[in-house]
Amino acid sequence: MDTANLTREETAARSAAVTVHSIRVELDLTGAPERARTGFPTVTTLEFDATVDATWLDFIGEEVRRVVVNGAEQAVDYDGARIALTGLGASNVVRVEAVGAYSRSGEGLHRFHDPVDDETYLYTQYEPADSRRVMACFEQPDMKAAYTFLVDAPTGWEVLSNQSPAHTDLGVGVQRVEFAPTLPISSYITAVAAGPYTRVDGTWERDEQHVALGVFVRRSLAPHLEAEEILEVTRQGLDFFADAFAYPYPWGKYDQIFVPEYNLGAMENPGLVTFTEAYLSRGAATEAQRAARANTILHEMAHMWFGDLVTMTWWDDLWLKESFADYMGAHASAVATRFHDAWVKFAASRKAWAYQQDQLPTTHPIVADITDLEAAKLNFDGITYAKGAAVLKQLVAFVGDDAFFEGARRYFAANAFGNTTLEDFLVQLSAVSGRDMSDWSAAWLQTSGVSTLWTETDGEGRSVLVQTDPRPHRLRIGLYARVDGRIVRREQQELDVIGERTAVDLPEADLVLLNDDDLTYAKARLDERSLATVEESLSAIDEPLARALVWSSLWNATRDGELDAARYVRIVRTHAPAESNIGLLAGVLANAAYAVRHFVADADRATEQRTWTEAAWSALQAADAGSDAQLSWARALATASAFDDVHHEQVRALLDGDVPDGLVVDPDLRWQLLTALVTTGHADAADIAAEQQRDDTGSGRTAARRARASRPDAAVRREAWDSAWGDLSLSNDHLDAEIEGFRAGGRRDLIAGFDAAYFDRIASVWNERSIEIARRLVLGLFPATESLQQVDWWLAENPEAPAALRRLVVEQRDHLARELRVRGVLPR
Repeated sequence: MDTANLTREETAARSAAVTVHSIRVELDLTGAPERARTGFPTVTTLEFDATVDATWLDFIGEEVRRVVVNGAEQAVDYDGARIALTGLGASNVVRVEAVGAYSRSGEGLHRFHDPVDDETYLYTQYEPADSRRVMACFEQPDMKAAYTFLVDAPTGWEVLSNQSPAHTDLGVGVQRVEFAPTLPISSYITAVAAGPYTRVDGTWERDEQHVALGVFVRRSLAPHLEAEEILEVTRQGLDFFADAFAYPYPWGKYDQIFVPEYNLGAMENPGLVTFTEAYLSRGAATEAQRAARANTILHEMAHMWFGDLVTMTWWDDLWLKESFADYMGAHASAVATRFHDAWVKFAASRKAWAYQQDQLPTTHPIVADITDLEAAKLNFDGITYAKGAAVLKQLVAFVGDDAFFEGARRYFAANAFGNTTLEDFLVQLSAVSGRDMSDWSAAWLQTSGVSTLWTETDGEGRSVLVQTDPRPHRLRIGLYARVDGRIVRREQQELDVIGERTAVDLPEADLVLLNDDDLTYAKARLDERSLATVEESLSAIDEPLARALVWSSLWNATRDGELDAARYVRIVRTHAPAESNIGLLAGVLANAAYAVRHFVADADRATEQRTWTEAAWSALQAADAGSDAQLSWARALATASAFDDVHHEQVRALLDGDVPDGLVVDPDLRWQLLTALVTTGHADAADIAAEQQRDDTGSGRTAARRARASRPDAAVRREAWDSAWGDLSLSNDHLDAEIEGFRAGGRRDLIAGFDAAYFDRIASVWNERSIEIARRLVLGLFPATESLQQVDWWLAENPEAPAALRRLVVEQRDHLARELRVRGVLPR
């Protein structure tokens, strides 16, 4: 086994034998602006007790120079991932002097040089196991310690960590910042950021508690930082959670930093939360984008309790933080901010991610069997996040809000600064609710799969609710009627569903919604009368959540091959232009574009693509000036125009300033429009160079790389292919740009010749590159063949391939098989 891939068993044995107390980390980042310098000095001093005379520390870096155990220097025994320690006593002090490597993959200490101001920006990202790229540590969540960081950095930089600085020493061009010790936390949520970031300060006060707030961003993006809105949501969230959890925010300050080339949406490092810069618009942003940012702010804030204060013992119980944070993000958004429709977007889009993941052959229970770190890395998925959140929503409906939050309060009080498993939470919830939660846990947390619900009429003319993969549900059935041109709810029934068939008394209705109010986790099908109603009148449904459930049902049925893809897209063309909820609209437009490219029958695709592109153009012209819908349709037009050039002249006109009243064509939309022209052969390298000169930023350079790789030329696509696999200097974002360019426009005629080479390369790239980079290559370059023969051959010939790699390939095979079945290439 690769020693970097820690297993559950060996880490459990280590934590049983070692009790860590404190860790001091000294980082010298003064050389970071020197681009030729690849590494940074790092010194770690660990104090711990042990009942064994030997163990190991985790570290991945350029070299380990010195190891001192209890004052005695040891010969360095380092295999690239583990540092062997021997001669341990009951109490130990170990000092490790090493050189870490600056990252370009977003793992560990990432370094970014901003072309706008020629400044250097650093930040760390660790989850689940990359703190070992910065310090020698015990890289497992159940070995918590008090961390003290000391950082040397250039004068004038902001230097940040989980805690506030205890003191700062200034030298000639250099500053040394020593931070106050943290409370006990896991290694993966420690954090450091450094660089000439712009900061905006604020405060939050509650009773006698005073929390300093900070918002940080690169200088070149400072004009686009909506700091006041971010601070407002932060204060609203702290107010809400202080009441909900009855446990004061424990981490001192609350900084939030937006960072470049980030692999995630955000990360909950206590006292220093990191966010992707994608949450900052460089010009135009819809209300849905701001709602998504608010949801993420609150998601990460929930982690200050669920995950940071109380942490899962091992990654099996990742749900104890991610499912809860996903639920709390939507719940807090709905009740504490202006984004009251958070559950609408959740029903339509977030749960779609869960349904998709739960139908894969690699599906797993919410409480998963995670044997090692590679499995943990891939478990940050739609089941752990969105299904877990949906199941918690069902639980709240089952036990009630009061019992749920009281159970959470008791859970925090009993386990603060400790580690837990499933049982620890269920004990508290059972005590409060008076219910034995074991059956609920078995049905929802410890089994996999998604139920499908529909109605039938039995032999005596009675209605029966049928479910596949039976589970207990508490749900509501909404009965809707046409009233004065609108579709309104006239009646609602609430019931508990347990078995495969449940008799229900359903009056006649124009539309029957089987999971009205979205209380449970299940795919709900529309009966024929309901389908006819929504096909004609979907946009006349008054309630946004009801429309979300209808859109969700239509999309699930399309993915499952039960609703013809062309019919689905026709419904979108008819009703999306009138969709008033911008969160729903954005998701529906993305689904329609995907359906055209992946689910429409081959013989019909060109016609459907042309019709969809025309629809996007027409909707753009009809949208209200300056509206979110206008911007959303402009983006949809740009996406569609990469596959059909019917409006290439109008797209060029948009770039040249001939735009509908109110439409803001910001730099990101300009790149999207230009790349569509490049992909279809209506713009060239000179156009790309001119646009990059106009937008010579980090984002602009990445977009230019993507556009250059999108040119419809076989030699260009080969160059992108070679660069993706072979250019080790590419950052994570630049790798994505090469991959996206290679696949641009769905031009199989330009790239089909690389299919066999893909399967020849993936095993070696998995062994040679970091898991983040390897994962992007395996997923991004998986060939969209018309047959399963090649992937099936690889799976048969590589039974001993790493389990995480096989999981990715199996999932991609399933996606491909689904597309081929829905399109009629394979039998259903």
